[in-house]
Amino acid sequence: MNRVALLQVDVSDSETPEARVPRVLDLIDQQQGKCELVVLPELWNIGAFNSEALETYAQPRDGVLVTQLQARAKSGKFWLHGGSFVEALPDGGMSNTAVLINPDGEIVTFYRKIHLYGFDHGEAVMLNRGTEIVTQEKTPIGHVGLAICYDLRFPELFRGMNDQGVETILITSGWPTPRINHWRVLNQARAIENQAWVIACNEVGPNGDIMLGGHSMVVSPRGEIIAEAGESEEVLYADIDLSQVADFRNEHPFQKDRFIR
Repeated sequence: MNRVALLQVDVSDSETPEARVPRVLDLIDQQQGKCELVVLPELWNIGAFNSEALETYAQPRDGVLVTQLQARAKSGKFWLHGGSFVEALPDGGMSNTAVLINPDGEIVTFYRKIHLYGFDHGEAVMLNRGTEIVTQEKTPIGHVGLAICYDLRFPELFRGMNDQGVETILITSGWPTPRINHWRVLNQARAIENQAWVIACNEVGPNGDIMLGGHSMVVSPRGEIIAEAGESEEVLYADIDLSQVADFRNEHPFQKDRFIR
């Protein structure tokens, strides 16, 4: 059994990114010895709905922000899901990119958000969409798949992860308060239909003209919410028993009855 820490960060506009980054880095440092994996929310340095800041804070994957996260993972001796950041792409353009870092401080994989939110506004028109399902084997929580926020509404992505053998789904998010009931239902649905753990880290606070809803959660392969945060900044801890995945899949082998692929 391995413990995860979800850092539900307050991204209120009253705090500048320059002030928030060192504060959150310190919060990451505080997790040393408490868990095997730390998870951050989507675009936590600027806030998920701060579209005006996307270009200003874009940086390459070997830029200052990710380098700082790598150093924290190495010094803390834990895995770190760095949430996501605005990646300045090598050939131009930008993407909403998540990074997974091991305890040696190495980026073991990265994922560029496929489903861009905004309905012809914000990231939907300002960022380049990703094109690949990304999974990573041999982590403390098994074979993981990476997703970002709006991805949660598209079950095909998660079924693709399932086909690759994923046991745990890591979701970094900036999900708003008005649709927080969707957040809860969709996280449970992704866990139930794929018989996998779902670890979903959200953020809180007013960002742009949106209130972020919190309620970061960990959902078991049976669809049970075993840990859930509130609506303020907090660190949510949960223990992941990976054996539950195989046990539930063996007890109820639903997936062998799939007909449409």
